[in-house]
Amino acid sequence: MIFHTPLIRATLLRRYKRFLADVKLEDGREVTVHVANPGSMLGMKEEGMKVWLEPNDDSKRKLNFSWKLAEVGKAMIVVDTAMANKVVGEALRAGAIGPVSAYSDVRAEVKYGENSRIDFLLKGDGLPDCYVEVKSVTLSRRTGLAEFPDSVTKRGAKHLRELSVMVSEGHRAVMLYLVQRDDCDRFALAADIDAEYANVMAVAQKSGVEIMCFATKPTPSGVNLVEELPIYK
Repeated sequence: MIFHTPLIRATLLRRYKRFLADVKLEDGREVTVHVANPGSMLGMKEEGMKVWLEPNDDSKRKLNFSWKLAEVGKAMIVVDTAMANKVVGEALRAGAIGPVSAYSDVRAEVKYGENSRIDFLLKGDGLPDCYVEVKSVTLSRRTGLAEFPDSVTKRGAKHLRELSVMVSEGHRAVMLYLVQRDDCDRFALAADIDAEYANVMAVAQKSGVEIMCFATKPTPSGVNLVEELPIYK
């Protein structure tokens, strides 16, 4: 997945009100930017860190910049959570995700469950429908280990329960975690942050929900899916 507009570098001043941040551009100007990330952004919102912004000249948008990437130490991290579905969508359509590569029909944002939309519904001749939910992973508190979630997520637990229902109805269901930082080689649930989510995950796996995790390589040019990662308990 490539960025259609070249990103520019800036320095973070502060992040606030969930979807806003103030930054200093390299020309010295201080501007407010849009933050497409409703999560806690634990470990990636410190004052003075380097960030990458996507400019826009859309007169319908109130802010002229969107925060896309953050530099934390030597790691490059995707801030915009919507990027996860774009990366996975491209990979699914290219048949680049091995465990589900046999599916030829990829549909996004299909209604299902209790007033929900599945990120991707996969269909293929002679194959059970496959429901794929995608989660963006950016938290890392130990070297090389990516974790999810970074805060309590009742919505995430709801998605797991709905995937379990799909399996009970004879379909295939996948929870796909996309690690959107380039310094991790394994994945685990952050049960200390959200014990309920971890418990619901255990039930979902017993019911037949498949768990997958893939790594990405974020750069100021774009974000590419690279390899499947091992999942630790």
